[in-house]
This record gives sequence, structure tokens and C-alpha cells, in this order.
Amino acid sequence: MIEIKDIHKSFGGNHVLNGITAAFEPGKISLIIGGSGSGKSTLLKCIVGLHEPDNGKVLYDGQDFSRLNFEQRIPIRQHIGMLFQNSALFDSMTVEENIIFPLEMFTDMSKSEKLDRANYCLERVNLKESNKLFPAELSGGMKKRVGIARAISMNPKYLFCDEPNSGLDPQTSILIDELIQDLTEEFKCTTMVVTHDMNSVMGIGEHILFLHKGEKWWEGSNKEIAHTNVKELNEFVFASSFMKAAKDKL
Repeated sequence: MIEIKDIHKSFGGNHVLNGITAAFEPGKISLIIGGSGSGKSTLLKCIVGLHEPDNGKVLYDGQDFSRLNFEQRIPIRQHIGMLFQNSALFDSMTVEENIIFPLEMFTDMSKSEKLDRANYCLERVNLKESNKLFPAELSGGMKKRVGIARAISMNPKYLFCDEPNSGLDPQTSILIDELIQDLTEEFKCTTMVVTHDMNSVMGIGEHILFLHKGEKWWEGSNKEIAHTNVKELNEFVFASSFMKAAKDKL
């Protein structure tokens, strides 16, 4: 389980996060949603240690990650898988080398063990036999899947995905959502997804955190979200419907 308690973060005079508190359970997908500038990506980066909170705590299974130094964080980071918004693959490395990269950093596996793990991860994301391809030879959806394969290479307890469907067509987005859901169940990970994709919200949103102006304005499930009385959340959820209605009036 991951718990965040009263997280604050500012950049200069800009207060991006103002006292966020929540808990994220193992084997469950938690979505962090909100409009642009709401603080969702900053919150994710504070949780994984890419940003340091100004105040508050980040707890991994009860251990205060925010109080640990770089060396002390390594055992926790070995259990973290991260899918970045742009996949963040190394262009000069093959698909296989990209997946093996964290294994070389954090494990003492033999070369054959690393290769076996890379092959397993590629098969798990339906990219078998793509080992020797370079990122430039991949479609956007394939890059995302390679990014996921790298994220699960360490058999993570915690899986973080920043806008996994960004730039993808609706059909590929559904496949990525289903893959994240399957992997969460398989690895029993605590999964966090930052997204603005309402199809993801309604499809895999077991636990949803809605941020507005750096604060938590609503928390619940996709079954509850359609019945909320929070005006800002309704506007966010049904924005596409409002846009269509406005267009129809023109």
C-alpha cells in the first residue's frame, strides 16, 4: 500500500499541491484525474521521488519514503515500475536493451537470465520477436507497450503510468488499459495512472482521485463518478458532451 499524507509542493510562488491525502491499495488501479495544471503529474512525481514534497509524507507499506536519502530509497525503487508519458525509450538502444537496462542497474542477473526476462516481458505485452528493433521503427502504441515491458521487468510491487494513452487512437488506448489492468492483477501491484482519458476512467477506474487547483476535490470509483454533485468534476467528466452540445448549436 502507498499512503500520502498532507502533500504540499510549490515552485517559486506557485502552489501546485495543497495538502493532498490519499491511500492506494495493492491489486487495484488508482486513477489521478484533473484538468491541465491541476497538479496530477506533480503529485505522481512527488510519490516516486522525482520531486520532493515541501511538506507531508509518502509512505510505502508504512515506510516514510520522503525521509529517506538516495541510498536508503534504492530497495523501494527496485520495486517500482514507471511508464513515462512519452515512453522515454533510449533511441540508441534496441527494444531488448531498453528492457534489460533496469535489470543491469538493479540486479546481479546473468546475461541469459536478463534475456529470458526481456523475452518474457515482451511476450507479456504481445511484442514477441521485436527484440532487435529500435524505437524509431515502432508505432506509438508499440512504444507504449515496450515502455510497459520495461516497467514490469523488475516484477514491480508499484506501477506508475503517466498519461499512458496520450497520442494513441481509441482502439489502441483500450488495449493499453486492458494490459495495465491484466498486469495489475497478475503482479498484485499498487498501480497509479495519471490520465485525462474518460474511457480509461469509466473502464478501469476502480479508485479515482480528482484534483482541482492543487487540491483533492473528490474521491471514489467509476460507478460513483456519474452521480457526484461536485460541479467541477461534472464539468471535467462531461466536457466532451458539453463541447458536442455547443457545436450542435452553431
